[in-house]
Amino acid sequence: MTTPLQPWHLAFVWAVGWVNRQQNVTIEYLCTENRVLREQIGKKRILLTDDQRRRLAVKGKDLGRKGLESIMPLFTPDTILRWHRKLVAQKWDYSDRRKKAGRPPSRPGPRSG
Repeated sequence: MTTPLQPWHLAFVWAVGWVNRQQNVTIEYLCTENRVLREQIGKKRILLTDDQRRRLAVKGKDLGRKGLESIMPLFTPDTILRWHRKLVAQKWDYSDRRKKAGRPPSRPGPRSG
């Protein structure tokens, strides 16, 4: 037994289709913009700050290798995923919590001498 379609069902399907089309158009534009920028830059090396690398690494990890390859980023998928691995390694490093090796410094006090 099926339920008849309600008018709001059709409106919902139309809205979802419209949003999907808008997202596809946006993605196509950004891919074209990337290609144009890559042509402008040529073979020059792009220098990024740590914050820029971090943002690209987080978003790139969400896309995955195949997703990154499909959008033709300015950096190779291997590079972006390597940045993400380094970020994760830094997060769990705890080097700032380690104690220094060797004898702890002595407290200053009166010296006999």
